[in-house]
Amino acid sequence: MEHRSSTTADRLREVGLRVTAPRVAVLEVLAGHPHATADTVATLVRARLDSVSTQTVYNVLTACTDAGLVRRIVPADSPARFETRAGDNHHHLVCRACGRTVDVDCVAGAGPCLTPDDVAGFVVDEAEVVFWGQCPGCRNGGVTATTHHEEARQ
Repeated sequence: MEHRSSTTADRLREVGLRVTAPRVAVLEVLAGHPHATADTVATLVRARLDSVSTQTVYNVLTACTDAGLVRRIVPADSPARFETRAGDNHHHLVCRACGRTVDVDCVAGAGPCLTPDDVAGFVVDEAEVVFWGQCPGCRNGGVTATTHHEEARQ
């Protein structure tokens, strides 16, 4: 556990952010719960630190996103989700039923994976692709969507 905190603290320092307990806790929560919503992160951080406000968690997420430590994704009709896998060109697969979100490495070639027919003068440096479907748990109907969603976040 101590090694992880040192690594997290080093990552914060490397991008010029002060090392604070809420920042370390948010990054460690996201490392264990990728694609978590801000509310989920806040709940898990409060379980570790007791007295952290939701606004503080939002501020930490914003600072870490701006610094490139965290990636913010916003699938359609879904709250923003956050992950520590940032700086690469991976995509996501989202279950329409429960919202489970998983990483999908680039589908073909180097990033960006897809090249538009007409770039309208833009220099394209990233492609954001979200694949939609149903995860195995929802497709098989073996668990309720709510129960499966909670399991998927863990």
